[in-house]
Amino acid sequence: MSTSQVDLTGPVIAVKDLGIEFYRSRRRRMQLREMLFHGRSGAPRETFWALRNISFEIQAGEAVGLVGGNGGGKSTLLKMLAGVLLPDEGEVTVNGGVAPLIELTGGFVGELTARDNIYLTAGLHGLSKEQVDEHFDDIVEFAGPEVRSGLDTPYRHFSSGMKVRLGFAVITTLDEPIILVDEVLAVGDRKFREKCYQRMEDLLVEGRTLFLVSHSEPDLRRFSTRGLYLQRGALMMDGPMDDVLDRYNHDLDATR
Repeated sequence: MSTSQVDLTGPVIAVKDLGIEFYRSRRRRMQLREMLFHGRSGAPRETFWALRNISFEIQAGEAVGLVGGNGGGKSTLLKMLAGVLLPDEGEVTVNGGVAPLIELTGGFVGELTARDNIYLTAGLHGLSKEQVDEHFDDIVEFAGPEVRSGLDTPYRHFSSGMKVRLGFAVITTLDEPIILVDEVLAVGDRKFREKCYQRMEDLLVEGRTLFLVSHSEPDLRRFSTRGLYLQRGALMMDGPMDDVLDRYNHDLDATR
């Protein structure tokens, strides 16, 4: 995969003939016994293409929603844009830094305090200590009073909701031009969700580029003007968000 700077007048994301292949085993229960007695697994090394022949371009400031059922390849595509997965075919070119709202608690260390984790996670995403100092109060304020009162508590003692709130607060503080969001806008209680929605809208007003995966049609219509419809690893449609959702719902009704 190529993640590099390109002409600023060109697309911020360019995907060409993208494909990634995974192994699939149908005899997982037998593998351990076979390896003990035969020194190897007899599970068939059958593969499948999670994504294949995917091509599109995204311009700066676009808000794009990914539509499709479970297993369609949405999260896999997002991870490839983030550089977490590498393609077996084709290429991805990303022009600019990425703020990945994918696995919000990834990178946090359970034994460290919440305070230390803020500096660690933000640092892993390229922020200097001085930059984290500058944004620290904003991060904690956004995460909420429970997180503030537990700043010097080991992260492992946080509830799952507190962990997600802290992760969202840290990642959305990153000054990156591209935001990747995977099913995280529905976190927390109603009040915190509204804070998340407002933060996303503020980032879009600033001209950020958004790539959103969500099973919530209201969220997709609220934040995305363009949609990509994935089905079984293939790109079925690329067009206005409302039209893409209509096509997806039509296909869904036809299979029932």
